[in-house]
Amino acid sequence: MFESLGIKQSVPTWYSVRLWLLRLGYYKLTRKKEHAEDWIWIIDHTIQWGQEKCLAILGIRQSSLPDSETTLYHEDVEPLALYPVTRSNGDIVYQQLEKTIAITGVPREIIADGGTDIKAGVERFCNRHPRTCFIYDIKHKAATVLKQYLNADTSWDEFAKQASSTGKQLQQTDLAALAPPNQRTKSRYMNIDRLVNWAHQTLAFRDQQAEFPSSNYDQDSLKAKLGWISAYRPRIAQWQEVIHVVESAVSFIRFHGFYRGCQADLARESFFKAFSQPAISIREDLLVFMKKESEKAEPQERLLGSSEVIESVFGKLKYLENDQSKSGFTALLLSLAASLSTTTTEVVHKAMESVPTKKVFQWFKDNIGQSVQSKRKEVNNIARQAEQFWDYEIA
Repeated sequence: MFESLGIKQSVPTWYSVRLWLLRLGYYKLTRKKEHAEDWIWIIDHTIQWGQEKCLAILGIRQSSLPDSETTLYHEDVEPLALYPVTRSNGDIVYQQLEKTIAITGVPREIIADGGTDIKAGVERFCNRHPRTCFIYDIKHKAATVLKQYLNADTSWDEFAKQASSTGKQLQQTDLAALAPPNQRTKSRYMNIDRLVNWAHQTLAFRDQQAEFPSSNYDQDSLKAKLGWISAYRPRIAQWQEVIHVVESAVSFIRFHGFYRGCQADLARESFFKAFSQPAISIREDLLVFMKKESEKAEPQERLLGSSEVIESVFGKLKYLENDQSKSGFTALLLSLAASLSTTTTEVVHKAMESVPTKKVFQWFKDNIGQSVQSKRKEVNNIARQAEQFWDYEIA
């Protein structure tokens, strides 16, 4: 573009821009944080190819929590620590948490999912520091409740299998637009709403076509490929109600957090009603869970109830890495830190001024070491040398 406009200005390479991003991430990660008693740590593991996993710890002060009209955004939280490891268990997580005290002081709250190693490490940390409370992320709790319900519902397994089979049958036909969404194997209980909504919409579409058939669709094919959904009409309505109850609880805690009496406030809301027995049972389970977690809050205190922000950050990291995620962790892990907290001209200036490129390389060497990609190159080089030796021998 510069050439076409006659502008004589050099353009930085993609590699230079990448290094600027990493230097910004390093600066945000390592700059001094204020010690205070109201820090909230949001923690979780992110994994990629290879043995490595990385414990990410994000932080926000209780005094900085947004009001109940909004949720956490990436710029609201600070990157506190990134701990890449090849092995993790409760002891290792505990040691990582103890190490992070030097950055912020002992936190008031740690919020995470129920992963075995994280749970064991956090519980040990809380026993050592009684004022710190461990909050179980509301969305993962909701997923657990849904899993228990659906595992006991034999019709759900049958429905999901038929939906999967239908998707394969429709994907190369003129009915491809009616194919169900792909079902995720991981965290699938946190995404069943997409499948149930598809079933509800498909039922409505078939009902409309039965009354007012369109020449755009082969009615015999519609009946042959999607007629089976009608048998699940009552169950679909029940699943929708269950999902509505779960999503209502998740949304309430996402915005309001846990505080004394939060379960009573939610129970009074008209949108949190339930009528079918499964929905009533799940509603009560969630209210009991909310009461238990809210009792960890002091009077007039609000605790963070959702760790969705860290899931979103991991998604952004994978988007930036693209195919590089198949090479294990690289220095681009620092881009996770770069995407957090507020980025101003002053912040960028300080990062470029105080962080030379060699610090980024040293951080990578100290924390990650040899990546999967470098190991792959090493294997290729050895194989190439072996091929050259064989060619020499044959000659």
